[in-house]
Amino acid sequence: MRTETETQAMIQAEIEALKAQFSETKALYREVCALLFFRHGIAPTAAKLYQYVRKGSMNVPAEALAKFWEELRGKARVQIDHPDLPDALKQAAADAVQTLWSQATDLARAELAALRLEHQSTADQALAELSAQEASNKGLQTQILDLRTAASDLRAEHQALIEDLQSERRSHAASLARADELQRQVNELMFQQERTRADFAAELDKSRAAIAASEERAVGAERRALLEVDRERVARANAEKQLEALRTKQAEAERQAQAKALDLATQHSRISAELESAKFSLSRLQASAEEQAQRLLVAQEQATQFKSEAQTLRTLLEQFKPVPAPAPSPKSGRTKRRMD
Repeated sequence: MRTETETQAMIQAEIEALKAQFSETKALYREVCALLFFRHGIAPTAAKLYQYVRKGSMNVPAEALAKFWEELRGKARVQIDHPDLPDALKQAAADAVQTLWSQATDLARAELAALRLEHQSTADQALAELSAQEASNKGLQTQILDLRTAASDLRAEHQALIEDLQSERRSHAASLARADELQRQVNELMFQQERTRADFAAELDKSRAAIAASEERAVGAERRALLEVDRERVARANAEKQLEALRTKQAEAERQAQAKALDLATQHSRISAELESAKFSLSRLQASAEEQAQRLLVAQEQATQFKSEAQTLRTLLEQFKPVPAPAPSPKSGRTKRRMD
């Protein structure tokens, strides 16, 4: 004897074979009703039909089941009306079919109502889920709008940043141009500074050479003057007054020379200040130049003094140089004795 599991498996296999034969859903449900009722003795219900077939909506098996019972009742009535059957048997068969029909109809209606309630609950749940989904969609749409607004703001900020970057690039290019111009000016100033330094070094060399030559001339003049002073010391005593006048003139000349020296020193200081503002490293050279200039002034003054004194001494020597005596004559001899 087959178990219930084996029976269910066989029923399911036969229904799968019917699915391959009947493509129309209503015809398939009608054949399944006949299979369950006539072959396996199972009163078909809408729930069982849908459980076995799983096609269409829940109304389709209910309609197929109602039509099956209607056809079955019609067939049973035809058979019951057979003229060979006794009236009592006809009545009993009709009552049995009627009872079975009523029970099946009530069961089908109850199952249909339950299916409708279940379908309504499923529909309500689906509507609730749909409402929740719509609310979620609205929230998502709001988020999408917010994201679009944020994206628009970000694009605006990005555009502003691009404009700022372009402005910074232009400013950087202008700064580079100004830096190049300043570098060019610095190079020119350094070139001018080098020229000034070279010119100053050349002038300094010339000054040093002039000072050396002046010192040599002064030393030579001093030596010659000393020799002449030694030879003419006696004659200088007679020319004291003239020397005083010459000293006065010399003092005036020295004052003028000092004024010129002060002027030159002022100009030299101004030039030194300008050079010091251009480059602080030239300060030592300027100090050295000033010292050399002072030495030059002193040497020039001494040389001028020595030259003036030497010239004065030469002039005095010329003035006091004894004149050669003429040849003596008797007359002049007498005259001389008279003068004596």
